[in-house]
Amino acid sequence: MSKPVPPRADGGAPREAPRRRWLPLASPLTRRILAVNVLAPVILVGGLFYIDRYKNELIAAEIESLRIRAEMFAAAVGEGAVIDNGFAIPEMSQPMARQMVRRLSQPARVRARLFDQDGDMVADSRTLLSANTTVQVEDLEPPERGWFVNLFRSLYNAITTAQLVDDAQPTFRERAHPKASDYPEVAQALAGESAWAVRSQRNNRLLLTTAVPVQHYKQVLGAVMLSSSGDDIAQSLFKVRLTIFQAFAFALTVTVTLSLYLAGTIARPIRRLAAAADRVRRGHGRRHYIPDLTRRQDEIGDLSGALRDMTEALWQRMDAVEAFAADVAHEIKNPLTSLRSAVETVARVQNPDHQRKLMAIIQDDVGRLDRLISDISDASRIDAELSRAETEPVKLRRMIEALAEVYRDTGAADGVAFALDCPPNDELEVQGIESRLVQVLRNLIANALSFSPPTGTITLRSGRNGGNVVIEVEDDGPGIPENKLDAIFERFYSERPLAEKFGTHSGLGLSISRQIVEAHGGSLRAANRIAEDGSIVGARFTLRLPAAARETVAQGGR
Repeated sequence: MSKPVPPRADGGAPREAPRRRWLPLASPLTRRILAVNVLAPVILVGGLFYIDRYKNELIAAEIESLRIRAEMFAAAVGEGAVIDNGFAIPEMSQPMARQMVRRLSQPARVRARLFDQDGDMVADSRTLLSANTTVQVEDLEPPERGWFVNLFRSLYNAITTAQLVDDAQPTFRERAHPKASDYPEVAQALAGESAWAVRSQRNNRLLLTTAVPVQHYKQVLGAVMLSSSGDDIAQSLFKVRLTIFQAFAFALTVTVTLSLYLAGTIARPIRRLAAAADRVRRGHGRRHYIPDLTRRQDEIGDLSGALRDMTEALWQRMDAVEAFAADVAHEIKNPLTSLRSAVETVARVQNPDHQRKLMAIIQDDVGRLDRLISDISDASRIDAELSRAETEPVKLRRMIEALAEVYRDTGAADGVAFALDCPPNDELEVQGIESRLVQVLRNLIANALSFSPPTGTITLRSGRNGGNVVIEVEDDGPGIPENKLDAIFERFYSERPLAEKFGTHSGLGLSISRQIVEAHGGSLRAANRIAEDGSIVGARFTLRLPAAARETVAQGGR
């Protein structure tokens, strides 16, 4: 929450508090948007490091390739390095076999080893024999690549350590003088069947081996074992994952950028609206306002418009409360002043007639105060009552007929006639609060009775106009001044007949009536009845209320 704005030392208007800079990642909403948008691609790319299907397919393809090359080795040795003169048992020429194994292993890019029938190793492509020594051949590490690839390689190795090697795989151990018995696949090849094996080396590297028998006319003379490291497989997986990671990095950059933009278009205006609302709550006067974001044409724009309307309605309500309090103080002060003056005077007057007159004034002022306080109490609680009360269907035609009958039967009309003009087959149903609508009609009828001459007529006319129920209350009185047609609905305004006793009405009846009608979504207007010669022949009050949905009745002739 923002801090309150301190007042100026010179007594002037308080200065605006400095606006804090909006930091994207400081907003919880921004962090949530980023988390939601980034989570899916992160989970997707994280799963790539733990997918074994592609790895297994590469291993199977490499073993099949080794088997084919081993069969080619075995066929070449069986045909070119075997001595068969037709009289003795065929045997393998070791010098020729060594030369063939060394020559063939170079283009095949594999390590080849040849074992004889007794299981002794005859040739190894990584051993170069000379007259004096034996030279061991080892593969060199690949050359260094760019910094991005090296960085990704370090990260990749940290994540995928031991991913190519299973715990169930045996460990390969290089012996100084290997025998066929050291390799189960070679022993199986010497028995006449091809075999393969997958082992692990140091640094979690794979070693793939395949052994096939060397045959001459179906006679097994030895076995060829080809081996290849899993570095090519790891490199293939690395390249695929590097490509996907590059695409992920680009997608992540775009996602984060768009998320920050989205958060800026959501979180920043919401923070502005919240700060403005807080300044309105804490500030003084009306210099604070809600930012107008309605041009956005979205929910935040709707929120901005709603907050602006709510703030304006709040100020209007506060103005109304202040004006009402001022009007109440003024209206109560008048009878209190008269009452105080009469009370002070009656104690000093000795004449009984003067005392009786003063007591009559006191009684009138007390009665006026009672009516005024009752009407003020009714006006002050009407908003709260209308907001809490439940509406129900109200049949206005029956209400109008019942009120006219009450005024006729009780003699309250004092000789004034009532004329009804209501549709006979329409109940004129509205949705509202029946007691308050009765209060409105009673106020309008009482106002018409006040201005009607003794032999006049009050006409109650009702009907429909589009989606509204319209009720008109007409009298034969002097009418309303043209410049007062709207002022008569103001609080405490009173334009009474000359013959009426002062203080009989508080001037709140029509104001309360309009307040009730507008709370029901309707309107209440006043106008004069004009004759053909242009003279005023009475007043007309027009009440409009939204009609309730008319139900279609299958029976009853409606």
